[in-house]
Amino acid sequence: MRTTNLPIFKLKESTVRRRYSDFEWLRSELERESKVVVPPLPGKAFLRQLPFRGDDGIFDDNFIEERKQGLEQFINKVAGHPLAQNERCLHMFLQDEIIDKSYTPSKIRHA
Repeated sequence: MRTTNLPIFKLKESTVRRRYSDFEWLRSELERESKVVVPPLPGKAFLRQLPFRGDDGIFDDNFIEERKQGLEQFINKVAGHPLAQNERCLHMFLQDEIIDKSYTPSKIRHA
């Protein structure tokens, strides 16, 4: 569950499931559509996907927790940025169950 006390978001609480590729999409959209310097995402897991590693790879509990914390830090920085808060892609990412990746980029107006 994600909670916010920022008035620009229509929902004060929302729960959505996102894949790493969704975070990549959001980052790409913000870089393309806004004047925001977008923070980096935690690294990809290429090496963890190799066979015969002797561990659980991308299913390793420590890896999952580190990735989760990195993505949480990313979204907290982005959602806390005043310019990013006006971007429709951020609102969809945080509050819409399904991301419409064919959306028309636009700014959100304060209610």
